[in-house]
Formats: sequence, C-alpha cells, structure tokens
Amino acid sequence: MPPHLHEAIEVVYVTNGNIALGVGMELYNMDEGDFAIVFPNVIHHYQVFGEKENKAIFLYIDPAVLSGFLKELQIYSPKNPVLKKENVHPDVVHAIKFLMQNPECTPILAQAYAQIILAYVFTEIPMIDKKSLGSNDLIYNSVEYIAKNFRDEISLEKMAFDLGISKYVLSRMFAKTFHCNFSKYLNGVRLNYAVGALENTQDTITNICFECGFESQRTFNRVFKERYKITPREYRKRLEIGL
Repeated sequence: MPPHLHEAIEVVYVTNGNIALGVGMELYNMDEGDFAIVFPNVIHHYQVFGEKENKAIFLYIDPAVLSGFLKELQIYSPKNPVLKKENVHPDVVHAIKFLMQNPECTPILAQAYAQIILAYVFTEIPMIDKKSLGSNDLIYNSVEYIAKNFRDEISLEKMAFDLGISKYVLSRMFAKTFHCNFSKYLNGVRLNYAVGALENTQDTITNICFECGFESQRTFNRVFKERYKITPREYRKRLEIGL
C-alpha cells in the first residue's frame, strides 16, 4: 500500500506472517501478534517482503467517537507506533477482535472498545509532537495534496504549481520516495478508494469510477486489472460469493 494519510485512527494487528509499517521516514517490522496504531493525518504505508502468506486485521476508527482524546490525537503521534506481542495487553487483542467480528455493534459499544485500545496506547507508547514527523516537507505536502484532490482532474504540472515547486523536483521526489511516477501513485490512491467503495457500498461501478477521479470507465478497468488481475466487476462478484 503506497504512502497515504486519512482522518481515521488506523489499528493494525498481525495474525500471520509479518509486514512492515512505514510512518514518516521510519520503517517498523511487525510480526505475528504485534500491534500498531497510526493517528489521523500521519503519512504511513505498508510493505510485504517475500512470497509467504501474511494476514493482518485493519480497523479504522472515527476520531469523532473518541471526543475525550481529540486534542491528543490532533497534536501527538506515537514515537514508535508498534507494540511487540509480549507487550500487547490481552484486553487490546480482545477489543480488536470484538470490533472486527461485530462491525454492526452499537455506537456506544464500539466507543467503549475503542477507548480501551486508546487507553493502553497512551499508557504504553511514548508520544511525540506530530510536527517532528516532517509534516512540512515535500513528501508530506505531496501525499496530503493528492489525498485531498485525487477525485479531481490533477496533473504533475498543476500540483507543482499549487505547491510552489518545480515539476522536475516533484517528479524526482516521486521516483526516489515512492519508486513510481506521479500518474502511477495517483492511480494507486484512486484504486484504494475504489476498492473500499466496491467492498462497502452498493454504488454502481460507473459511479465509483468517476467518484474516485478516473476520466473514463475504460481507463478505470485497465488500471484496476493491471493491479488486481481482474476487472472491478469480477472483483465485486467475488465479494458477493465470498471468495
């Protein structure tokens, strides 16, 4: 998953294998049983090394349900977002699994379990100011710009102009940091949105295509198939039959 940011609190629990979580400029290895949390509006990404199977639970918690933590969530971020298995309290694991298995639970119950997770996070993980994560650098500004504008018609030239930098500097940044060009990164963000819509809404594929910023359904199908090896329609059909 390419570098991105969003408004939600992201909770990760590895159930099999291992993955690498990148936050800011740091990369943290996560093994089976490890837990991590990413606060809102913090750049992060994931990498998987090797061919073996890796599985993890991902939970996205709306900060609005954690009003008592809003100030801390806006100002701070974990110094090290990962807790190793031996340091993860059983209550945290229980809360994560409950929320995963009961996505339709009442808001009050969801809030209670989310607060359990946050309480242990603030107890066990030292916090640092989000500004120290490089929030004013070109990487952050680029990720933030695309996260806010990917639904619109944007280009490398327009983005460079809006950020007040040379398009050549911006192009080199994408190649060096994300190991791809601007168009591929932008399409990756759009595809992440599209997959979420395919999995969690009944919206038509045509509407999803244009909502996530693709200029035509033909382009959407082509880019989607390049990544997932199947078309959006085939992807949704697999979801419907439980594959």
